[in-house]
Amino acid sequence: MTQRNRIFVGLVLAYALGVGLLLYQLLKDIDPRYRESAEESLVETAHLMATLIEQQSPDDATLDVSVLDPLFRALYARSANAKIFGFDKESIELRMYVVDAKGIVVFDALDRHVGEDYSRWRDVRLTLQGEYGARTSPDIDDDPATSVMYVGAPIRLGQGIGGVVSVGKPIHTLNQFIEAARRKTLIVGLTSATAALLLMLLLGLWLARPFGLIRAYVHYVRTERTFSLPRLSRRAMATITASYDEMRDALAGRNRVSDDVQNLTHELKGPLSAIRGAAELMHEPAMPAADRARFLGNIERETERIQETVDRMMELTSLESRRALERTEAVALRPMLDELAASAQTAGSSRQLVVSTDVARDAEVLGDVFLLRRAVGNLLDNARDFSPDGGRIHLALAIDPKTVTISVRDHGPGIPDYARHKVFDKFYSLARPESQKKSTGLGLPFVKEVIGLHGGRVTLVNAEGGGAVATIALARSDAQR
Repeated sequence: MTQRNRIFVGLVLAYALGVGLLLYQLLKDIDPRYRESAEESLVETAHLMATLIEQQSPDDATLDVSVLDPLFRALYARSANAKIFGFDKESIELRMYVVDAKGIVVFDALDRHVGEDYSRWRDVRLTLQGEYGARTSPDIDDDPATSVMYVGAPIRLGQGIGGVVSVGKPIHTLNQFIEAARRKTLIVGLTSATAALLLMLLLGLWLARPFGLIRAYVHYVRTERTFSLPRLSRRAMATITASYDEMRDALAGRNRVSDDVQNLTHELKGPLSAIRGAAELMHEPAMPAADRARFLGNIERETERIQETVDRMMELTSLESRRALERTEAVALRPMLDELAASAQTAGSSRQLVVSTDVARDAEVLGDVFLLRRAVGNLLDNARDFSPDGGRIHLALAIDPKTVTISVRDHGPGIPDYARHKVFDKFYSLARPESQKKSTGLGLPFVKEVIGLHGGRVTLVNAEGGGAVATIALARSDAQR
């Protein structure tokens, strides 16, 4: 299997894994959602029965449950004959018991536990305390299939709670609906996932270049003098195959690589042409020594430009291939920024540039100190290039409870409107005010990749009052100290 096909299969597997996790979560949530719905109905039923007992009690101190025994005998003798979403419900399975203020059972619909002490059961204990009480317990120990969900409601006699009504529902009556819902969810989910996958494949095959493919095929048909169904079919199959190969190339990132190669080639054309022209002129035997020295200097400068472009491109490509930092450590920002500010001050001294800092406190981030130093250094280099002679560059560190923000501001011409959304594009560069020359256009993309690997973000915008300000936001590693 080729690398392109492996990448495509990997994407399909990632999609399948995502769908699987989603279905797993949906299926896992069905059980608690059904139980919550059943519990809500039991709450209303329990309060209904509590109200009935309160109205039947002759005074404010005595529970009268005499009406319940004939009521439940008649209830259990009935046949429901209900069809609920494909399930036939015949018998009544509602449970109920009543306890007095001490938690002693005075009525049991199944007539099995009268006289027993239920004061320790959660539904009884909490309800007697004036709180909401509910429990799920098996009728037979160590047999979850016999579990019953009970919900309690207080029986208020006089100014206090004179007892508790607890209404129950066997869990097995809910399980049949839960299993049916799971089956339907699984079928619908798998069907939808399969349909989406097929649609994705069709879109990849037919819509990657829809107009181009159709135009090419129509042009081919028009150029044919005679109608030949086999020949047209072979052409259509070749078109589909080409579309499939293009889709795989896109998934493998080959289009991005192609764009990078084209941009790099474009950037190298200028210096290569200058070198070639200077080399041709130097073949002239009568060339003055001063001109020969000047052309040699041009060759050296253009060679350095090519070398810088290639080195930065390789460095950026290496960063883009990473999924995470190889090693990390706690990086103290204050000493790093002080060191960078001092270096920038020295580099800008010939133009009387002033680098000021606002780094009152220290903070730490988790990352690669070498890459972070390079990233901030690139921003300072940019600020120096775009600052006027005698200008000021301001380096600041703002510290929040969880994040730190490094800002680099210059007082140069700022960013033109047309370039605001392109400054982080590869090979895009603005002419420096002093030299009117452009850089490699790889410095800011490098900064963006470095900060992205550190889980942060970088922006470059125009500052109020003129100039531009670049900001780096990173998470603090010492926020919990």
